[in-house]
Amino acid sequence: MSSDGTSFAVKGCEVRYYGPHQTISGRITGVVRVQIEEHFMGNASRYHLDLKVKADVGAVDTPTVRTALLAHAAHQLNRLKARHSDSLPIAAE
Repeated sequence: MSSDGTSFAVKGCEVRYYGPHQTISGRITGVVRVQIEEHFMGNASRYHLDLKVKADVGAVDTPTVRTALLAHAAHQLNRLKARHSDSLPIAAE
C-alpha cells in the first residue's frame, strides 16, 4: 500500500474467449477478464475489467495464443496502474 492510503492490485485474470481477426490474417483477438482490488480513502472495492486484447502470432498452438493474449492484457494493466499511481500536485492552501 502506498503512503497516501491507496492501492491497486490484480487478483486474477482469465482469457474469456478469442478467435481470428475478421480481416487481418495471423492476428488473434479476444477478451481477458481481470479481477481488481482497489483501496482508496478507506474504501475497498473489487471489480472486473474486460480488456480487449490482440496478438499477431500466426498459426501457433493454443497455449502460445493464450500466453500472448495474457501478455497484451498485462501490458494494458501496467499502463493503467502507472496512471493510477501517479501522484497529482497538491495546491498550497
